[in-house]
Amino acid sequence: MVDAKGRNMKCLTFFLMLPESVKIRSNKSTKKGSQGNSSLPPVCYEVITLKAKKKKMTAEIFPNKKSSTTTTVQQFQQQNLNNNNTIQSCNWQGLYPTIRERNSVMFNNELMADVHFIVGPPGGTQRLPGHRYVLAVGSSVFHAMFYGELAEDQDEIRIPDVEPPSFLAMLKYIYCDEIDLCADTVLATLYAAKKYIVPHLARACVNFLETSLSAKNACVLLSQSCLFEEPDLTQRCWEVIDAQAELALKSEGFCDIDAQTLESILQRETLNAKEMVVFEAALAWADAECRRREMAPTVENKRKALGDALYLIRVPAMALDDFANGAAQSGVLTLGETNDIFLWFTAARKPCLRFACQPRKGLVPQRCHRFQSCAYRSNQWRYRGRCDSIQFAVDKRVFIAGFGLYGSSCGSSEYSAKIELKRQGVLLGQNHTKYFSDGSSSTFAVWFEHPVQIEPDTFYTASVVLDGNELSYFGQEGMTEVQCGKVTFQFQCSSDSTNGTGVQGGQIPELIFFA
Repeated sequence: MVDAKGRNMKCLTFFLMLPESVKIRSNKSTKKGSQGNSSLPPVCYEVITLKAKKKKMTAEIFPNKKSSTTTTVQQFQQQNLNNNNTIQSCNWQGLYPTIRERNSVMFNNELMADVHFIVGPPGGTQRLPGHRYVLAVGSSVFHAMFYGELAEDQDEIRIPDVEPPSFLAMLKYIYCDEIDLCADTVLATLYAAKKYIVPHLARACVNFLETSLSAKNACVLLSQSCLFEEPDLTQRCWEVIDAQAELALKSEGFCDIDAQTLESILQRETLNAKEMVVFEAALAWADAECRRREMAPTVENKRKALGDALYLIRVPAMALDDFANGAAQSGVLTLGETNDIFLWFTAARKPCLRFACQPRKGLVPQRCHRFQSCAYRSNQWRYRGRCDSIQFAVDKRVFIAGFGLYGSSCGSSEYSAKIELKRQGVLLGQNHTKYFSDGSSSTFAVWFEHPVQIEPDTFYTASVVLDGNELSYFGQEGMTEVQCGKVTFQFQCSSDSTNGTGVQGGQIPELIFFA
């Protein structure tokens, strides 16, 4: 067999069969360069030279443990944190049975890296290795960058708009098919996944955000979901903001939103909040906005920061006391506006106002009734400081606003109620309040201070301790599963119940919720 240069290729096989002594002498001869004539055919000389080069490369990539390489490895780790430069075996491929595992070894690995990324803003960059083929298989953007018509042959690519941990999370998904997300970096990872068109990772980020969504971060995530064009996440954010509006408006994240998101929240018809809370939240945002613009947070600058968004606050819909003691004395409103709003409250002929005047509709609470009938007896239902409790679970996220409770069966009476909502023993919400019973078999609403977010497929414990007329109505023919609109409730007995309430009968006939 003859190669393109007319050399006999059998000499390669012959060389591989040579004794080690001959190979060693041949290696020594190659080191002398042109001095001395080698007795081996030219092709063998090339193979020997290549073999020597490979030994050198291997020594660099897989340093011997006995050599002083600790400093080199530390330098690599300092320059390129968390790099996967731990391969010690020349036959490392044989250690991993699947292509997925072998591919994972290349993640963040200098071995065979043919491109490097300088990731992060100036002063916080990290140099990360990459492999063009792997990256191009995982992202159409990388494919265009490395193999497209306008591809540029750059050894280093700067990415200042992505944080290193988020870029590494994306690379880990591309190389290892593993998704590793955390609350601190998930938004930045979503940005990276969107930028480089890695849709499955982006979907995982959105799912992570949906499951960790709460009143504390709903406003910030609303702003980000609009930026990333994620309508499902946007809808989930609105559900939380509507139901837990006062908590969301008082959260630190509310002050970090952009002006467009602020306006969309202020004009929201279904906010479940007092208008005074909305007004105070807007002023807090204006204060933060002044600081972002490096302006003194004076009353005049706060109004300037709010702009026309101020008129989205339904000041005339406030309670008169709230307006007189709050908004009217805030200094944000002009004297003319304050006077006109006072006339709106008191005069028969009301002035025209730039503010929206109608109260917000808020959310309509729904009720899940778990008993098919109720009854009373002369020796039941009694309250002596004992707890009535029931466990429940839902198949969709809801917000428990309160309980419907039975009242006295012996005429009108007032009850003192301590209601609680727990998840695996952790208190999520409670309230001490009173309600008046008119002697009928109707249920009477008792509310939490703020609605409590309930996640699907997890059991929660609803409890109440009542003090009042000992004889009251109680439920019968309880159901273990109740369909209420689009939400399915499941009930089971609670070990906290010491007054007889269970699935089949007792107190807490209704769960009042928003969905």
